[in-house]
Amino acid sequence: MDGERYNIEVSVESQFIEKESDPEHSRYVFAYTVTIVNQGSIPAKLLTRHWIISDADGRTQEVRGDGVIGEQPYLQPGEGFRYTSGTILDTPLGVMQGTYQMLADDGEYFDAPISPFRLVDPRVLH
Repeated sequence: MDGERYNIEVSVESQFIEKESDPEHSRYVFAYTVTIVNQGSIPAKLLTRHWIISDADGRTQEVRGDGVIGEQPYLQPGEGFRYTSGTILDTPLGVMQGTYQMLADDGEYFDAPISPFRLVDPRVLH
């Protein structure tokens, strides 16, 4: 039953930003667009984010903070929120994943998982 009440769907599309990257200095810039949709039956507010960002050399960084892009979107059932952000890696390949902590209108806190997605400089894929 909780799955029906609390169901935040998160999808992500990433892209390599060639014009801001500098491979000679191990700087690879990526943008990612996140779409968050409340598929549950109760309104919920996104409170915090927790990202785990890994590069091809096994280095991992964690990012925690309030909201996303300075906002804490409040989503009614069926409503969505979309935003674009970015990250910089030392390698041309990486993976991001994480969670959003949500607060439902009934006072319950729950996590909305963000499945792993790739960050790839397409020039390294031949």
